[in-house]
Amino acid sequence: MEDNRPKWGQACSHACCVPQRIIVGIMSFFALLFAYTHRVSLSHVITQLVVPINRTSDDEDKEDVCPADDDVSTTPSDHRGEYRWSEQMQGIILSCFYVGYIITHMPGGILSDKFGAKWVLLICMLISALCTMLCPLAIIYFEEWGLIVDRVIMGAAQGTMFPAVTALLSAWVPVRERGSLGAFTYSGVILGTVVSNSCSGVMLHYFHWSVTLIVFGGLSIVWCIVFLLLCTSRPDGHPCMKPKELSYLIETMGDRNKGKLPIPWKELLLSKALVALIISQIGHDWGYYVMITCLPKYISDVIRFSIRSNGFVTALPFLAMFISSNISGFVTDYVIHKGLISISNIRKLLTFLAALGPGALMVAASYAGCDKFLVIALFTISMFVMGLYYAGQKLTPMDMSPSFSGTLTAISNGLGSLAGILSPTLVGFLTPNATMSEWRIVFWIGLIIMVISAIIFAIWGTAEVQPYDPTYKGEKKDG
Repeated sequence: MEDNRPKWGQACSHACCVPQRIIVGIMSFFALLFAYTHRVSLSHVITQLVVPINRTSDDEDKEDVCPADDDVSTTPSDHRGEYRWSEQMQGIILSCFYVGYIITHMPGGILSDKFGAKWVLLICMLISALCTMLCPLAIIYFEEWGLIVDRVIMGAAQGTMFPAVTALLSAWVPVRERGSLGAFTYSGVILGTVVSNSCSGVMLHYFHWSVTLIVFGGLSIVWCIVFLLLCTSRPDGHPCMKPKELSYLIETMGDRNKGKLPIPWKELLLSKALVALIISQIGHDWGYYVMITCLPKYISDVIRFSIRSNGFVTALPFLAMFISSNISGFVTDYVIHKGLISISNIRKLLTFLAALGPGALMVAASYAGCDKFLVIALFTISMFVMGLYYAGQKLTPMDMSPSFSGTLTAISNGLGSLAGILSPTLVGFLTPNATMSEWRIVFWIGLIIMVISAIIFAIWGTAEVQPYDPTYKGEKKDG
């Protein structure tokens, strides 16, 4: 096979001891981590931007709002809110990210599958980082409307990210490693939420709110430089690729360097499995987006932790989710390798557990009253169970079609982001007074949506390679 690696790459042929697919997985992990610090940090920042809700003793007596932490009153006065945005406006601000996000999924998936994922991922991360760093200026000079425009552009940049990462993993990760390395990579979104929640709380306590956004944006610029130097879209084009690893990937995955394949739109869009994939994605995203976007507000406005404590307690559930997603990835690979259960069945089982468990536990947390330890414990266990999703439905686009996984992810993840548009907006309208009884309705709706979507995936979903994919080895049916 012709060696089409860049000539300058020969100098590093003996310098890389870590397999390149691991490096690509790690860099993709950090891409999602940093992207989620951009996305999630505003959920904390907005609690410091807006004028706090004026609570009375009557509110606390009704047990609809908890007593405030003593630490709340010690927040520096120059850090307290100055913008009088209603709960409805805050919901719109938090959801407008997903307006841009949904638009660019399809272009991102198509471009990644056709021309390689490296440049798509790199450019989208750079734009997202710049939007994060410029967000304070947008707020200071144009207030809520500047923030909305900034977030829509950021969402459009990040809309290409999941399709690009999926296409990148499809080109680099063999099936036998997909559960562990794939789940690890996607768990970057969870650890990004952990980092954003914990670090935002600390920075917002000690510094002006703009520092949080500038720090997260600046770190992502560093990632862009490192990714540019270390990664390529396909193994055969990597300057540091060792022949042994390249041979292993070709043996286990086939030679993917076959030019630009036309996307079989008719077969793909008429697939029952794709419909199930989309519905399950919407269901999961509804519950997940409520948690990453609105949990800091629930903890701040209803349970009433201080901003410093808020960051740590909202990080705990996502830290638990990060741990479970990686454990489930390794367990899934082991189970599949031993032939104990089919790929489709393990994906369906994990997806169902990751819907029913979290939905029920979130509802339970809303009935735990002001027992702060119990509330955080229930939220933490709920997100631990939700982590199973990353070794379940999240990997099925790569299972269904290795050649068009970017496009499948673009369709499912893009339509799934409808939940990101609707859920924060609905939360804003359902919780005008930010009370416990209002939030309880939010969690019940989430439970119903998540369970129904998981049942549909269990019935019609699949992890089998689809007939429209070039790697399909079964019998193709006419018509």
